Amino acid sequence: MQQCCEQDLAAQSKVYQLFADRLFAVSLKYSRNYQDAEDNLQDSFLTIFDKIKQYNHKGSFEGWLKRITINTALQTYRSKAPLQIVKEVAENIENEDSALENTVFNIDVLLECVQQLPDQYRLVFNLFVLDDYSHKEIASLLNISVGTSKSNVSRARKILKEKLEIHQKKIL
Repeated sequence: MQQCCEQDLAAQSKVYQLFADRLFAVSLKYSRNYQDAEDNLQDSFLTIFDKIKQYNHKGSFEGWLKRITINTALQTYRSKAPLQIVKEVAENIENEDSALENTVFNIDVLLECVQQLPDQYRLVFNLFVLDDYSHKEIASLLNISVGTSKSNVSRARKILKEKLEIHQKKIL
């Protein structure tokens, strides 16, 4: 770590090799496609090596790296398209047995469906469901209300359910 602080390219390369695959998986969750994920990963490592002196050895180093990767993706999203506040609409999803119950999907299918979500739904869904952020934390990160965060997760789940049901019908 000290060598990375001193801009030692060999040390930086070693850190990259150790964490690139895991951070790419994080990046892919927040990106629209593979190319965007690669770009985000590259930008994340630039930030990591620029700010590595700020790591205070509290918590895991990998967790710190993931946080930077997520924040880099969010910053990219903010710069490309301003976040729009989505009006809260109370949609009661019927509690009927889903056609998806007990169905196992390939991870590639699930990832593809998540990547097809509208940008804000994808971001909120990933933060809440996959990365365990609270709605309050999400609201603060994305400058939206807590209610909007909850609504976005609900809508994302509904869209994902519909996409997965369509995919299931195609393979049957």
